[in-house]
Amino acid sequence: MDYDVIGDVHGQAPKLRALLSRLGYVQRDGAMRHPTRKAIFVGDFIDRGPHQLEVIDIVRPMVDAGSALATMGNHEFNAIAWYLRDPDQDDEYLRPRKGEKGEKNRHQHAAFLAEVEHKPTVHAEIVNWFLQLPLWLDLPELRVIHACWHPCYLAALEPRLNPGRRLDDALMTKASRKGEAEYRMIESLLKGVEVPLPPGCSFKDKSGHTRHEARTRWWDATATTYRQAALVPSEDRAQLPDIEIPEHLRIGYTGNKPVFVGHYWMTGQPDILAPQVACVDYSAGKGGPLVAYRWSGEPVLSCGNFVLSSG
Repeated sequence: MDYDVIGDVHGQAPKLRALLSRLGYVQRDGAMRHPTRKAIFVGDFIDRGPHQLEVIDIVRPMVDAGSALATMGNHEFNAIAWYLRDPDQDDEYLRPRKGEKGEKNRHQHAAFLAEVEHKPTVHAEIVNWFLQLPLWLDLPELRVIHACWHPCYLAALEPRLNPGRRLDDALMTKASRKGEAEYRMIESLLKGVEVPLPPGCSFKDKSGHTRHEARTRWWDATATTYRQAALVPSEDRAQLPDIEIPEHLRIGYTGNKPVFVGHYWMTGQPDILAPQVACVDYSAGKGGPLVAYRWSGEPVLSCGNFVLSSG
């Protein structure tokens, strides 16, 4: 099977329709289909953009019809946590709705809530569908996960997941509790790995916030120092120490088949991250193009196989 791996849509239905058309998918028997290929979505269908339900109405029939596969993104995880009540707190939810934190959470989720909050049946149905999305795909030909292929965390979580590598309410609760092992593992898989900086080290991000942790280029086994590995703008990298990251915090990717991710809001001309790692998120939710990687069996990935919608 050949696959078209499609990046974070974030409510951008016209870009999704344009990209699918460019890839050769046509509407047939209630879903977009390709005669010889299958689409794979890396998650983050919702939030930010203006066409939340329209995106779901494109993607979900494709998954149901077997013309596409999909994994969960951190925004789907957040939507589930917003919806599910916290079993340990009266009148609160797994993703807090009260206070300053609740205001921030609502703001991040506002575009989706605007379309579903007053349609409780629709809201419940979509959240239930999100819960059916696997955390990752490990197909015979390739792998797909929203942010980070972390073999140790995958091995620890797999026996605790529902069939199809799906979350249940109990694991959702654990994964919503900062400080729990499940929180750390699923946060890493869906948002990327953060490493604590050495004592006394920090940097200011583009919003002026002081950071004591940094997300890393987990796929790059040659990036062994904080300065090399940090996934931050070049102007911030100089603030970081050029000393070795402890070995247990390095991951790298040494798999025997390609892995595809989204999440990272890349910009510029799409390019592969490593010979067997590609990101397909090029900021469609912030004015960039929706991007797909057209994979046709090659063991080493090529920047020439990216396909873009209009920006």
